[in-house]
Amino acid sequence: MDEPRELGHLNPSQRLHLLTSCQYADKLLSEVEATLVASQSKSPFPKFKPDISPAQAKVVQDYIARMRAQLVRILDSQAVPIPAPHIGSVHSIRVTLGFVDIAFDECRPKRMTGYGALAETAAIEMAGLVDEMQGIISRLDSYLAQGQSADLEKRLQRLEEAGSDIALVKTLERAINQHGLVEFRPALATIIDRLETNALEIAVFGRVSSGKSSLLNHIVGQDLLPVGVNPITAVPTRLAYGPEPRATAWFADRKPEQFAIGRLAEFVTEQQNPANVQHVTRIVVELPAERLREGVVYVDTPGLGSLATSGAAETKAYLPRCDLGVVLIDAGSTLTQDDLATIQTLCDAGIPASVLLSKADLLARPDRDRALQYVAGHIRSDLGLELPVNAISIKAEYSDLLEKWLDTEILPLYDRHAELARQSVNRKIGALRLGVEAALKTRLKRSGSGGHPAARIDVSEVRVLETDLRTAAGKIAQARAECIDMTDALRECADGLIRTAAKNLTDAWDSGASATGEGLIKNKLEQAAAEPAAQIASSIQEAARNAGSTLAKVAMALEIENRPERDELLDVLKNMPRFDLGNLEIEVGPSGVASLLGRRWAAARVERRIRSQAGNQVADAVGIYARVLQAWVRKTFAELQERFESYADAYRAHLDRLAANKTGVEDEQALQDDLAALAAPPENAAQESAPGTAA
Repeated sequence: MDEPRELGHLNPSQRLHLLTSCQYADKLLSEVEATLVASQSKSPFPKFKPDISPAQAKVVQDYIARMRAQLVRILDSQAVPIPAPHIGSVHSIRVTLGFVDIAFDECRPKRMTGYGALAETAAIEMAGLVDEMQGIISRLDSYLAQGQSADLEKRLQRLEEAGSDIALVKTLERAINQHGLVEFRPALATIIDRLETNALEIAVFGRVSSGKSSLLNHIVGQDLLPVGVNPITAVPTRLAYGPEPRATAWFADRKPEQFAIGRLAEFVTEQQNPANVQHVTRIVVELPAERLREGVVYVDTPGLGSLATSGAAETKAYLPRCDLGVVLIDAGSTLTQDDLATIQTLCDAGIPASVLLSKADLLARPDRDRALQYVAGHIRSDLGLELPVNAISIKAEYSDLLEKWLDTEILPLYDRHAELARQSVNRKIGALRLGVEAALKTRLKRSGSGGHPAARIDVSEVRVLETDLRTAAGKIAQARAECIDMTDALRECADGLIRTAAKNLTDAWDSGASATGEGLIKNKLEQAAAEPAAQIASSIQEAARNAGSTLAKVAMALEIENRPERDELLDVLKNMPRFDLGNLEIEVGPSGVASLLGRRWAAARVERRIRSQAGNQVADAVGIYARVLQAWVRKTFAELQERFESYADAYRAHLDRLAANKTGVEDEQALQDDLAALAAPPENAAQESAPGTAA
């Protein structure tokens, strides 16, 4: 037998048993605490009856605290250490959010049909509900992925300790948190980012292959950013000063990563990071470049109008954040609606714009002057803006053009960058203040003190408006699925296109069309491919019109001034790719003998000829077009959903507050206090500049 042990000492196995027993007891006590919380919860699916009084709950909590204190003393007396936790709270929450996302994904219409037939109206609403909930989950997950950098209050405290005057920003942060205005958190985070960096951001925008990366490589004096004729940049890339070359990437789903500049293509190119599958949210490249030394940051943005990248959505999201927008227009191409929309967005955000005609070496001097006048004239007539347009080229023999632009428009900004950065962030603070004030006023008027129409909206009307938004979102999701299915079907329809083209070609010859073959045959094939593309365009138009009218209806009911302009959502329908066969070598013409045998026989003869001479070429071209068209469809619907959600999310927040009906006397006083604080900001906190003010 073992010798008797001293009092208070256990062998390792006994210690382990004691520890696991205490851990299990603590787990059960946690369940008791959860029962107390659940009994007072406002969950729509309560697990327990609220049959415990506050006094009883307090006694239970006191006993639990006593038992836990005793557990610690027992373990300490037996020299049993308490293990430290190894699972992070944030990690656990994000994993749980993943399961929540899956739970809603299982409610998509296709999966719901496994439980019985689903009416079309219900299917549309369910699709919208899933998108709505997954959007909220995604935003919360992205917030948690930012770690401590997402704690805006602590970041503001550090800025204040460093001597920054942020009184108005602190008031905005307090109002947003106190009143649950989560829809304004992204804008507030952007402002704090800018306050922390204290740099002037010059962003370069333009269509794919307009020369953005080449221009920035020239400015920093080295071949840093990858260039090419295909879509390159997948996410905005900042170039800032640093004593040593290095790069850092931030992600939506993991911690930031530092890497060698030579690996930049792995993160910023569409080829190595297609559709941003790595979930990169931000790239900063630090260089000891002379032109970055003065606190100026250049930003390379994804190309607009791209068919092979989702980066265009990243660019549109970034647009309002810069201090100066440089818009490149390819001299070898022409001014497009994307270019005009970029300039208009910059102007609407109060951000100065500089317009450049890139690759000017492609034009002779007279043609270059005419191109400059043409671009400036269109900006004037289409947007009502008087903006200078400069020609540039990175070719050595045309370096005087680039140096002239840098000397006259960019370098003077270096001396004023601190003032310009302050003006820029003040404009953003002013815009956020107006948005928060509007939300607070709506809540105050709803409380009954102002007789506001929103105050008279009852719960049933709130539900109708919520359903309208959900249905509109569902129709976008439904149209997206249908259009993607159409592009998938297009991959296999080369035979059908040839058959349709042969019939149309025979009809054209019967109507007296020219017998010269290649141009006419190519035209008929391309017309046949245009039919499914037209159906896709029609579906997008219908979804966008419905979404726009729904947003306008809800905004009017809530008397919210921030509403989409007429046909604003329809603007996403642009730059739709066209089917192009390239050079088609084929010999097919009308036949007198075939015409005697009837139109069907003649069409079959033409179909056989086309198939034998160009069948593989048509099939390859159709496959490529289907892939390009599908990429465009996904990009277009992503932009449509982003525009819709930018309004709908704020409207849902208003409706949620109306349905909750939480505003009381104390809340009303808090609203009035915050509105008064926002209406009388410190003199130097936010001097708003009018949109379009030149730097």
